[in-house]
Amino acid sequence: MDRIDEIAGLIARHVPADGFHTAPIARLTLARSSTVTIPMPNVYRPQLCFVAQGQKEVSLGDQLFTYSPGRYGVVTYDLPVIGHVVEATPANPYLCLFIEFDPVMLADLAHRIPPPVGVIAPIGKTVTDADPPLLDAVLRLMRLLDDPAALPVLAPLAEQEILYRLLAGPDGGRMRSVTSSQGRVAQVGRAIAWIGKNFRQRFSIETLAAEVGMSPSSLHEHFRAVTAMTPLQFQKQLRLQDARSLMLVEDIDVASAALRVGYESPSQFSREYRRLFGEPPARDVARLRTLPIMAGVA
Repeated sequence: MDRIDEIAGLIARHVPADGFHTAPIARLTLARSSTVTIPMPNVYRPQLCFVAQGQKEVSLGDQLFTYSPGRYGVVTYDLPVIGHVVEATPANPYLCLFIEFDPVMLADLAHRIPPPVGVIAPIGKTVTDADPPLLDAVLRLMRLLDDPAALPVLAPLAEQEILYRLLAGPDGGRMRSVTSSQGRVAQVGRAIAWIGKNFRQRFSIETLAAEVGMSPSSLHEHFRAVTAMTPLQFQKQLRLQDARSLMLVEDIDVASAALRVGYESPSQFSREYRRLFGEPPARDVARLRTLPIMAGVA
């Protein structure tokens, strides 16, 4: 049995039902889906996402990322994405693991590992083929699920090894930049965090640029390089995702949801909602209510 198959087998054994499942290891989440799913919005936190079986697609702005067995994605900022499982059956379900980054552990390792040579593109999400050392590290962490007594001692070491492999690999420069409080990428990170807290409020690029200490033109350029979106597109996607969740969870009407997330015009909200999700709000929400909860797994 190769490494990827063994990781898939461990996920399948510890996650017998479809859904997202918190593991007994801190910051580790396991996911399973026995069917393909519809595209659903989500906000990816800084994390590693590794697919062991099946396939999924995730879009960030105008960029599309494809995960297949043995491929992993690194997210370095809170990013609004749209993802769905595109290959899964009951016999061969989609199986995936997420490891949320521990910022303290990441920063400590970044200070001890030599920085990469050359210019690193700052984009906040990538997808890469896992090399054997990273696969070994992930497998060691997953095997601990069968050894509960060793978890408190060995899980932090396995997690540290995974972060080391990522920092020493092709995504190391991107991950390292997140731990820094200096430079353009750090300023973009603060802009992303500011929008995340204030996306329901109207703001201008000039206001945001002043908030993070950049010129409007520089903010626009570097923000798009990281997120594949402009700041206002980023805000719009967060607003629309939030409104969709409000209508589903709180069962409020379209106009109320539009106002809650900061739209002054319900008609503009409906147009932009349809452009992102493919259907008018009321029809989209009615359809989602008929689907199983696993529709959002990605």
